[in-house]
Amino acid sequence: MAIISLIDDDVVYQFLTKKIIEETGKVETILQFTEAQDAIDYLCLHHQDIEKLPDLILLDLEMPFMDGWQFLQEYNQITFAKDITIYIVSSSTSAADKDRSERIDEVKGFIIKPISKETFMEVFSRA
Repeated sequence: MAIISLIDDDVVYQFLTKKIIEETGKVETILQFTEAQDAIDYLCLHHQDIEKLPDLILLDLEMPFMDGWQFLQEYNQITFAKDITIYIVSSSTSAADKDRSERIDEVKGFIIKPISKETFMEVFSRA
């Protein structure tokens, strides 16, 4: 069983994605953040607590206040007690966004929204 974190300001997307993830039966906990700063605050607070850190983060790029790129900059300043896999899940079809994500070691892939159950299972199996 795993801990997954959804970081996305779209509450409808979060609701639907949470349902898809729950249907897999593979996830124990889903941490949901509509603000990237709230996710960073949580990760900073629990950076040495393996039991509370996510195994997988699904990160949106387009968010107010702190976007996905800014999140990744802050994320890289934290030392974690375990490896965390990050996938960008975005409505952006920009080749520049995909190329940029490929240059960030922590990002393991780029998925165009919405995420399907099959895509989630593929990502989960690689995490």
